[in-house]
Amino acid sequence: MASFSRPLLALIMGQVCLHSCMAGVRVAGPLLALRSGQPAWAVGVLLGLFAAAPVLSSLYAGRLADRHGYHRPLRMAVSLTVVGGTLAVAATWWTQAQFPLLCIAACLCGVGTNFGLIANQRSAGKLADGDRAGLTRVFSWLGLAPAMSNVVGPVTAGALIDLTGFRGAFVALTLLPFAAVWWSRQVPREAVAAAAPVAGTKSAAWDILAMPGVGRLLLVNFLMSSSWDLHSFIVPVIGHERGFSASAIGLILGVFAAAVASVRVVLPFLSHRLREHQVLAAAMLLTAGVFCVYPLMHNAWLMGLCAAALGLALGAVNPMVMTSLHHLTPGHRHGEAIALRSMTVNATSAVMPLVFGAAGAAVGASALFWAMGAAVGMGSWQARRMGQVLALGSDTKP
Repeated sequence: MASFSRPLLALIMGQVCLHSCMAGVRVAGPLLALRSGQPAWAVGVLLGLFAAAPVLSSLYAGRLADRHGYHRPLRMAVSLTVVGGTLAVAATWWTQAQFPLLCIAACLCGVGTNFGLIANQRSAGKLADGDRAGLTRVFSWLGLAPAMSNVVGPVTAGALIDLTGFRGAFVALTLLPFAAVWWSRQVPREAVAAAAPVAGTKSAAWDILAMPGVGRLLLVNFLMSSSWDLHSFIVPVIGHERGFSASAIGLILGVFAAAVASVRVVLPFLSHRLREHQVLAAAMLLTAGVFCVYPLMHNAWLMGLCAAALGLALGAVNPMVMTSLHHLTPGHRHGEAIALRSMTVNATSAVMPLVFGAAGAAVGASALFWAMGAAVGMGSWQARRMGQVLALGSDTKP
């Protein structure tokens, strides 16, 4: 049974160091662009690059992790992220090329963080040694890393911008990934025999989608990831329309984040009693129900309760998806499978806000909630049908 071990702590802290740099640059970069007079659409493009660039590199990152384990992909992740941070520092000097430098920095930081995430998730799965409850525990703990990073990075960036200016903030953020190399010393190196077989490296990654249950799982992941993006996008819009203060809108989003973190702290202690398909189906039905009533809540406190319920549902999804993915795919291709999921998540984060913005302008924010609720509710039967596939996968997968 997997426990909270030193290697798992090292994986979490390494991801925090990488992700915090990217999260901080994602806050500081757009702020610098706005203060330099860039239009809002340009800032939107800059933000989109953090998610769009990893879509193109995910499969390579997954194959690299399958072939070489954790340490080589991590070194590449640190290198890419540090170069991205250095270009952001350069943008504070070279004002004539400031926006292009920030765009390249966004691409490199996004790709670097994604390299590290894929290697982390693959290595974390190895710590559980095939134990189903152990996988859920490991991925629940690992899921705290992005939540921590999204506090550390933006808070560090904001505080240092006020204290030292943008240059000092970018320099500090660029130093963070180096700590990931120090933490990596606690992660065991894989034996050569455990690397991906040569025959598997030339297999088309897309044939993973043909494996029983994988396509269905990625559809579930897409729906829930889109739900997360919708909530992050639409709550400030609804709050502004209803005259909520900035602090009230921030409180609603903060309650959501706290609920996500809370459920991931609790899941490790319940993992032996949970089945992935049941949790996913319940989370989708709860999400659909929350989306049905969310637009009807005209009070910030009631919206906060909806946000808490939604956070509990969406926070439980990632550990269950990762556990299922490890059971549905062969061990020597876990990196590629994780990469396909990463492509889905990043593509969703890059494209769906644009879709939501256009659709929201056409039909209104309430209709967006109801439409997504209907889609997630109908999609829940896909999660329920995964139970038999997962049971067969546990017995037959190589």
